[in-house]
Amino acid sequence: MSTVPFPSSQQYETGYYSLFARGVDPAELLLKVSKNPGRPILLDRSEAEAIKIFGIDIDGEDVPGLDLDELQASGILEDDRPLLRAGSHGGWSFVIESEGPYLGQERILEVASIGTIAFSAGLTEVQAGWISYAEDGQILSSFDPLFPEQDYGKNPLIFEGVTEYREAILSGQRHEAYENAFRQIQRKLRCIIPQEVDAHRLLSVRAAGRAFEE
Repeated sequence: MSTVPFPSSQQYETGYYSLFARGVDPAELLLKVSKNPGRPILLDRSEAEAIKIFGIDIDGEDVPGLDLDELQASGILEDDRPLLRAGSHGGWSFVIESEGPYLGQERILEVASIGTIAFSAGLTEVQAGWISYAEDGQILSSFDPLFPEQDYGKNPLIFEGVTEYREAILSGQRHEAYENAFRQIQRKLRCIIPQEVDAHRLLSVRAAGRAFEE
């Protein structure tokens, strides 16, 4: 397997938002964050991107091997809501959203962390990043890696102490701040996920709405 971890700007050139939760079943995590009780469809990254581009106008040639009638019935072709994919690796489950910013909502991370720990990381097309961490429904750290001293969480020192992400930021170049912090956090939390995992067909749904509502 490649040493390039998931996710990366190589996989999502126009940006992404990702969320990780420890010890949670991926189907359960996907339901929590999407609020969509419908049955997920299995999609790989390229199929999800094709659906995102073409929506209801998608053709069988765009997604060979998938049943268009099944896609239509599932609601996954409705392009007015975020498309989310979920999988797991090494005791962690994840949800990935191309471009974002649905998964960046604070309440989503809070809900995902109930009974466990969870963190989210997002990177825009212009390389603006944000990282947040929560324990049992409470966001302890939330910051832009370019300005780690401006943390909006309730107890940032806990997260910094566990992951030492500030040291990783200070040891590199300013333009590497997001990448260095994110990879340090993944290493310390043992949440290293190979990029090949994301290439497989994963559980996929449309979020119930554009904004997270309970």
